[in-house]
Amino acid sequence: MKQVLIDTGPIVALLDTDDRDHARCIHAARQLSDDLLTTWPVLTEAMYLLSRAPRAQDALLAWIEDSALQAADLDADDAREMRVLMTKYRDLPMDFADASLVRVAGRESIKQVFTLDRRDFSIYQTAHGRPFAIVP
Repeated sequence: MKQVLIDTGPIVALLDTDDRDHARCIHAARQLSDDLLTTWPVLTEAMYLLSRAPRAQDALLAWIEDSALQAADLDADDAREMRVLMTKYRDLPMDFADASLVRVAGRESIKQVFTLDRRDFSIYQTAHGRPFAIVP
């Protein structure tokens, strides 16, 4: 099955009904047929942003438990590549969560990312030097 990476913004928007991008992300998520994949740095960021919404945090954990959202493992090789990426994009600058997504995209040959961060992800490139397909 194909996978699409999901960034912090859509995770928060999908789970927080008060988020300004909630409806847009719900609509976009319904159009996706691919499995959702993220990273532990993204999940940490999302849990922090949802800290005032314990039900949303619980729903996020349930998503992971139910395998509706998978978290890619990262190892020392990934850390090395993330360091390279963060150096390459230091003018933005690239944060740790974004670096983890771009690394996993390269490692797993994923070209599509579900993100609200169009500015940065329109600059980041896949491992083959191509732009990401951004949803929504």
